[in-house]
Amino acid sequence: MAEVSPVKQSRLIFVVALLVTLGGCTSRPDGVEPVSSFDVQRYMGEWFEIMRLDHRFERGLTNVTATYTLRDDGSVGVLNRGFDRKTCRWKEADGRAVFQGDRDTASLSVTFFWPFAGGYHVFALDKQDYGWALISGPSRKYLWILARQPNLSADVRNRLVDQARSLGFPVDDLILVDHGVPSRSWLELRVA
Repeated sequence: MAEVSPVKQSRLIFVVALLVTLGGCTSRPDGVEPVSSFDVQRYMGEWFEIMRLDHRFERGLTNVTATYTLRDDGSVGVLNRGFDRKTCRWKEADGRAVFQGDRDTASLSVTFFWPFAGGYHVFALDKQDYGWALISGPSRKYLWILARQPNLSADVRNRLVDQARSLGFPVDDLILVDHGVPSRSWLELRVA
């Protein structure tokens, strides 16, 4: 058997560790079961972020929306948009999502910056109207409540928070996303 140099061995270990790490980012937390009988066509369009566990990539953003579009190749276009009141600017992240299995199971892998992907798992959904959704990322550190309107009744919001709590999510850390007018200066820019 040929001897492998320490440099090649280190590179191989790094590549294997990177692949394991990247693969693990699309998983879902134990106990989180993605919605079945999922209709991706009905899910398309604009959603408003109602509540979230805050992360650096969204920190300080208000008026956050996610717009989903079906692409010709069967993948889903993802455009996340939010307003940064400190800089008075809109921030956007454009990504692509693919189903992790059957297209009728709401478990996707989303990529905003290749080669890094994250899990996107819809585990509660208003199946009648597709009016609200509860989404987990790859771990319990990621949680979003989305709705088709910028507000959601307190009753529905509380039920979704209780469901997430029962699955071990840190719901006391959820923030309510503001969808008010971004700022006076923003309005002046829009009118000019």
